[in-house]
Amino acid sequence: MDSKKKPFWLEWTNDDEKGQNIQLIYKCGDDLRQDMLTLQILEVMDTIWQSEGYDLRLNPYGCVATGCEEGMIEVVQKSLTLAGIQKWRKLGLDKRSLYDWLKHKNPTEHSLQRAVEEFKLSCAGYAVATYILGVGDRHNDNIMMKETGQLFHIDFGHFLGNKKTKFNINRERVPFILTSHFEYIIKDGEKKPQNFTHFKEICERAYLIIRSRAHLLIQLFMMMLSSGIPQLNNVSDIDYIKEVLALNSTQEEALEKFRKKFKEAQESSWSTTVNWWFHMRVH
Repeated sequence: MDSKKKPFWLEWTNDDEKGQNIQLIYKCGDDLRQDMLTLQILEVMDTIWQSEGYDLRLNPYGCVATGCEEGMIEVVQKSLTLAGIQKWRKLGLDKRSLYDWLKHKNPTEHSLQRAVEEFKLSCAGYAVATYILGVGDRHNDNIMMKETGQLFHIDFGHFLGNKKTKFNINRERVPFILTSHFEYIIKDGEKKPQNFTHFKEICERAYLIIRSRAHLLIQLFMMMLSSGIPQLNNVSDIDYIKEVLALNSTQEEALEKFRKKFKEAQESSWSTTVNWWFHMRVH
C-alpha cells in the first residue's frame, strides 16, 4: 500500500458465498487512538444531525487500536482516494475529474442524480465536521469517495487545529476542503447551480445544530484528556472547538463568522488544488 508506514491489507474469504470477502488494514507505527476518538465523535455528530432530521451521510468506518502504535482499520468497499480518481482521469487537476469518474460509475441519469445528491450531503457533513474538529493533513489521499457518490475522510492524525507543516510553513490555509472539483459535482456539472445554494444552507444549518450541542462535544473531549493522545493533553487544546463554534457570540454572530469561513474555503480552493498537485507529484 502507498503509505509511509507500509500497512498490511488483510483479506478473509467469507463463509457466506453471497457475502463479500472480509477486508481489514493492519497498521503498525501509528497511534490509532486519535483516529478512534475522531471517528467516534463523527458518530456522535451524525446522531445529533439525524435527530434534527438531517442525514448527512457520514461514514465513520471501523477503527480499533489493538496495542501501542498498532491497530486495525475497516476497508470501505468500492471506494477510491481522490488522488486515485484523479490519476485515473489523468487530467487530475481538472475540476471535471471527480465528476467524470462518478458518471463512469453511474452511467444512467437516475443513478448519477442519486450519486450527486449523496455527494452533496456527505460533502456538507464532512465540511462542517472537519472544520469544527480542526482536522488537518487533508490532501487527496486522505479523502475518499465511494462509487455511490458518498465522500468521506480518513486518517485523523492531526486535529483540534494542529495543521501539518513543511519547513515550518502551514500549507493548509483553508478552514475546510471545498474545491472547484466538489463544487462542479454539487452543481451536477454546472447544470444545477441552485444545488450549491442548497448545499451552503445545509452546511449552515449543520453548523448551528452542532453549536447548540457544544457542551456535549466539549465534555467528550474533556473526558479524554487523561488518555495520553498527543494532541489532546491539555484543557487549552479544547479551546479550538470553543473558538470555531464562537461560544462567546450570539447565534447570528456565530453564523456570520461561519459564512465568512465558507467563503474563504470556496475562494481559496486554488491553494488546496496546488497542494494536491504537489502531493501527487511526490506520491
